[in-house]
Amino acid sequence: MNDLYTLIPNLAEMAPDVPADSILSRTFYKDERLSAVLFSFAPGEELSEHTSAYPALLHFLSGRAQLTLGADGPMMVEAGAWVRMSPKLPHSVVAETPVVMLLLMLR
Repeated sequence: MNDLYTLIPNLAEMAPDVPADSILSRTFYKDERLSAVLFSFAPGEELSEHTSAYPALLHFLSGRAQLTLGADGPMMVEAGAWVRMSPKLPHSVVAETPVVMLLLMLR
C-alpha cells in the first residue's frame, strides 16, 4: 500500500471464516471520503433494518441473501449483485447461505 493507490489482489480472501450463528465485519480501508467494510455472514444471520447517514454501495461477492430496500422486498440477491443506496434508506440483509458482502460508505 502507498499514498497513490491501494491494491487488494483478492478481496474475498480477506473475508474470515465465519463461525455458525455469526456475522463478522472488517473495515479494511478508511479515509475522509470512503469507508470499505467486508462482511461475512453465516447462513440465517441478519443485519436487521437500519439506515446510513451516507450514500452506500453493496456488492455481494459470494452467497445468496434476502435484501430489503425501503418498501421494496425482500428480494433475493446472489454473488455479483450490486446496489447503490441513498442516505437514510431503510435496508436489511438476511443470509440464505454463507455470504460475503462488500459495503462502501461514501462521505
